[in-house]
Amino acid sequence: MTEITRDVVIIGAGAAGLTAANELKKAGLSVAVLEARDRVGGRLWTDTIEGAMLEIGGQWISPDQTALQETVAELGLDTFSRYREGDSVYVGPDGVAHRFTGEMFPVAPETEAVIAEITERLDEMVAGIDPDRPWAHEKAAEWDSVSWDAWLRSQTDDDEAVRNLAFATGSAMLTKPTHAISLLESLLMAASAGSYSNLVDADFILDKRVVGGLQQVPLLLAERLDGDVFVSQAVRTIEWSDAGVTVTSTPTTGVTGTAIAGGGAGLTVRARQAILALAPVLYDRISFVPALPRLQHQMHQHLSMGFVIKVHAVYETPFWREKGLSGTAFSPYELSHEAYDNTNHGDERGTLVGFVSDLHADGVFELSAEERKERILTSLSHYYGPEAMNPVVYFESDWGSEEWTRGAYAASFDLGGLSRYGKYLRENVGPLHFACSDLAGAGYQHVDGAIRMGRLVASQVIDEVRA
Repeated sequence: MTEITRDVVIIGAGAAGLTAANELKKAGLSVAVLEARDRVGGRLWTDTIEGAMLEIGGQWISPDQTALQETVAELGLDTFSRYREGDSVYVGPDGVAHRFTGEMFPVAPETEAVIAEITERLDEMVAGIDPDRPWAHEKAAEWDSVSWDAWLRSQTDDDEAVRNLAFATGSAMLTKPTHAISLLESLLMAASAGSYSNLVDADFILDKRVVGGLQQVPLLLAERLDGDVFVSQAVRTIEWSDAGVTVTSTPTTGVTGTAIAGGGAGLTVRARQAILALAPVLYDRISFVPALPRLQHQMHQHLSMGFVIKVHAVYETPFWREKGLSGTAFSPYELSHEAYDNTNHGDERGTLVGFVSDLHADGVFELSAEERKERILTSLSHYYGPEAMNPVVYFESDWGSEEWTRGAYAASFDLGGLSRYGKYLRENVGPLHFACSDLAGAGYQHVDGAIRMGRLVASQVIDEVRA
């Protein structure tokens, strides 16, 4: 067991933890970052599978994500726009693929009118929501007591309109069944992106990518820490008091080295402050001495991750472009509820990325791997044609099976939880501070939110240390 002393110990080497560490180091404080995985990045992971570079985790940058944009620019990384020339595809309740351009799906005029009306209503509601304090809205408790699905169905009896309105925050973002999340959670999700209209605009929310992959952000941030990042170190115990913290980790099973520092031995880190930069669903992997206060125990039991399979299908050419298709496809009736052209910068091959979430994802994991692949590719073929059945590389990102994540894309509260506990999410407990994209307002569940939280908590720690 190796013992070290630092001003601040950070648990988690994702974007939040590494941002905080860099900010603290700039302020003259010493840091140690402990990460259970054998890599940095957390839910950012760019990997090469069968010769194809794939974004296993987060990848997109939208115009409102200024913190991420600043970081990407400061690190000297280049970006490129997602391919979006040509027609999009919508599969309606008739099972027929309809080509269209613009933001609105090709639905019946009366359905289009309902979608537009409710979208305007939601934008007005979202405008009154502070993404950092959604529980402060005068109707927070009311909106948090009704499910997203129930509220939409109270607005209209047009089932197709409801399905298309619901999946943006349900299947697509929070990745939970729409009956399991509250109206308030949906409004927070929209407020974090600036408006509900922004959230449903694929050209806005899925705008740009980083050349070479978004994991370069945490990799470059880690490089600047000069050996203060220790991977393959699972934190087991945090002893804390007003005098400081003692953090004990053990090597991750089966991993014998670290990418940046350390080795195969466990660590004991003594520090004045600690930052927990990991998803709140992982707090229970750590023994706190003394135990966290009752309020935290209750609150954390009402938070859970969603579930989504990110499907990568690489083809010899982007054949859909030859058909005049942008690669953008949607359907609340399909197994893959959305899909996009995800071709890498400068790559002659074509890549599609599709998503299977919540109850649909549950169902396909009851199948064999080959049956699941067949079902998912069949769904993609409904958008793009039979050529979609024959990728040269096929890969499924299943974050639900990854022990240091346990789901995607972020933790959210059950019904009533956000208004009841939300204001305590970021509240420090003695020398323990909390930072990750799951706790963000603006940029919630995105890399942008992680960076914002890393900056915010670092500034709080600096103030406390200097007080």
